[in-house]
Amino acid sequence: MPEAERKRMLEVARRSGPANDFSGRTVLIVDDDPAQVKHVREGLAPHGYVFKEALDGAQALSAIRAGRPDLIVMDVEMPGLGGVEVCRIVKANAGEGGFGFIPVILMTARQAAGKVEGLELGADDYLVKPFDMLELGARVKSMLRLKALQDALVEKNRELEWANRELDRRRQELLALSRTDALTGLFNRRYFEERLSEEFMRSRRYRSPLSLVMLDIDHFKNINDSYGHPFGDEVLRAVAQTARSTLREVDLLARYGGEEFIALLPEAAPQDALRACERVREAIEKLELPWQGPGGVTQMVKLTASLGVATVPADDLQETEALLRAADVSLYSAKGTGRNRVHQHAA
Repeated sequence: MPEAERKRMLEVARRSGPANDFSGRTVLIVDDDPAQVKHVREGLAPHGYVFKEALDGAQALSAIRAGRPDLIVMDVEMPGLGGVEVCRIVKANAGEGGFGFIPVILMTARQAAGKVEGLELGADDYLVKPFDMLELGARVKSMLRLKALQDALVEKNRELEWANRELDRRRQELLALSRTDALTGLFNRRYFEERLSEEFMRSRRYRSPLSLVMLDIDHFKNINDSYGHPFGDEVLRAVAQTARSTLREVDLLARYGGEEFIALLPEAAPQDALRACERVREAIEKLELPWQGPGGVTQMVKLTASLGVATVPADDLQETEALLRAADVSLYSAKGTGRNRVHQHAA
């Protein structure tokens, strides 16, 4: 933690948080001198802290891994792994996936040079032996306030991250709903028209083929009148699923309105588009949907569809409206010449 930030947090800690009650908080005392460990423990005991003890740096790290203390009061000079090295390890692993934030008070018999080194390595406070126990108690309380503030900040950040993820999830849901036809699960007309404009401009810019297909379920009004609107909804869903599974992944299929569907086929030249339309028509022609009539008798209902397709670049199709009109005219030509067929706009 930078020195300026450390001082700011300490000042906040002194002015906020519970004034006295940190009983039950865990303090890890680390010193190779058992008498010093006892001295610190007895001096802090009236505050109701829970104590853990370690006689060297290795024991300290084992104790930290076994259970995160709220504060470490540690001697600088110890055999083997010293306090400065332990402090470096603790601060290097201060993230949520490591030890988390644990304030460290270093104790030493040395003077200023050691203090600067300790603070630069991330120690949160520094005491020179011998020290007054009242001073230690005040600094421990200040560090525990700092720990409480930091833990609260981490929790608030975690809550904020969760809230942001939830907000993003709901935003994505709303976006999907705004683009989707509720009955068929396909894209809706509004979203299709947005994409049509984008794909048309891309086709014009790169002179790449773009085909537009309009599909209409044959005799759909008769289906509704004969078998009822709930069955008509089943027909729409079945046709939507069949067309979607027959077209390519890159093709954009939408419900355009009523029993009419529309598709964009990027990079599909006239012959490619015609073959795709024939595959869709044949797949729909093979559909048979069960309808349960009066008396529980099941009847299999067959379906057909008519399709119209137009492709750009084409000299007579310079605008999206012209492309839509050409596909629509082709669709009505398919219906007018017997239905269950594909008619292609002649450029």
